[in-house]
Amino acid sequence: MAAKKTEKTAEKKTVTVTQIGSPIGREAYQRDTLKGLGLNKMHRSRVLEDTPAVRGMIRAVHHLVKVEEQA
Repeated sequence: MAAKKTEKTAEKKTVTVTQIGSPIGREAYQRDTLKGLGLNKMHRSRVLEDTPAVRGMIRAVHHLVKVEEQA
């Protein structure tokens, strides 16, 4: 009989990012960052994995987005 493997499934933390500001009149890198986060229209939301890369993107456009942390 094969031995059972016990896998620890680490719960991945997620964040919900909602666009609350318009990219009109903003720098090109801010528009590109919103696109990279998957946001392209006002009041759209995305659930993203909470990684340092995503956090850095959020920090770049923190004035245009609302962030809600999930478990």
